[in-house]
Amino acid sequence: MKLIKAGIIQFDIRRGDIESNLAGVKNRITTLAKQGIRLILLPEMWSTGFANKRLKELSDTTPRVLEDVCRVAKKRCLTIIGSLPEKGAKGIYNTAYVVDRNGSIAGIYRKIHLFSPTREDHYFEPGRQAVVSETSLGPIGLMICYDLRFPELCRSLALRGAKMVAVMAEWPAERLVHWEVLLRARAIENQLFILGANRCGQDDNLVYAGHSRIISPEGKVLARAGKRPAIISDTIDLSLIDKIRKQIPCLKERIPEAYV
Repeated sequence: MKLIKAGIIQFDIRRGDIESNLAGVKNRITTLAKQGIRLILLPEMWSTGFANKRLKELSDTTPRVLEDVCRVAKKRCLTIIGSLPEKGAKGIYNTAYVVDRNGSIAGIYRKIHLFSPTREDHYFEPGRQAVVSETSLGPIGLMICYDLRFPELCRSLALRGAKMVAVMAEWPAERLVHWEVLLRARAIENQLFILGANRCGQDDNLVYAGHSRIISPEGKVLARAGKRPAIISDTIDLSLIDKIRKQIPCLKERIPEAYV
């Protein structure tokens, strides 16, 4: 599939209010599906927000939330990606799930890099494995928020065949410039499409940036949101990747042995 209509849902996540967040997302998904969108990206921890002191309790709801998303994906023939709290054997993970258009879970990625300045590493267990999800729309690499600051991760996804990388985030407004620059850098240096879904609004004193983006392999911003709730979309042309990589063959001309 060369042409993919992709959309991002940006909203103000209500901390700990799963029913409200889920209902809002399902309504917006319906809107996007009616527009012919086939790939939908949601922000980081979209069902619960960072209700850290209630994570164990809230993570119990994730299987039910996932079942609901799977039903919607199958009914609407959609691929839906977003991160949720996952209860694992060792603790809670910040986990991205890829639900494919047949309602199956096509990929699971546990956030590797936990943001220590906000003590995320005190509440979550880190993931240990980069993931490229094989979907009906093609291979999609997965990253969550702080992961964006680690170019090695995105490069590994590109080398493993990702044509698109989905970045889910709760990125603060005070570092908006970093968000915008890093999204474009990851797209340009890896010559692939970047979809960045960030939340907006405010949680206590922390204001979130919003400014979700769809970015081309050339670094062009194809779709952008502002600081308020929004739905953005554009058509991703996967054939552009080969064209750009032929023009500037930087991935082929890497010299890894010189970098150590």
